[in-house]
Amino acid sequence: MAYTRGNLAVQQQREPKVNPRYREKTKVVTRRNTLPMQEKLLYLLTLALFVLVASVLVWRYVHIYDLNKQAQELDSRISKAKKEIAVYQKEKQDLEQQVVDKARAEGFTIPEDSIVVTRNN
Repeated sequence: MAYTRGNLAVQQQREPKVNPRYREKTKVVTRRNTLPMQEKLLYLLTLALFVLVASVLVWRYVHIYDLNKQAQELDSRISKAKKEIAVYQKEKQDLEQQVVDKARAEGFTIPEDSIVVTRNN
């Protein structure tokens, strides 16, 4: 037979007696240490600096956007003006051709000798 006296490996463990009316409760309490005033100010100043830099960048992008918009408006106005100039040049050519025809219809003739008229004061 096996040796059982004095041997803890085979000795049965006794169950601890538990009082059913009392149950131990543990609660973990964590306390947050408050930040010192200098560190709070440092964080606040860092945040203010980031906001300032971001606002400057946004302002610059808005300015660039506005300049691009103005450039596009000027380009469209220039193209409209070029179209109007082309129309006016066409009208000018038509009127120059009509002047000779109307003058002949009214009875005017083209002088054969070029006469220079000068004014004497």
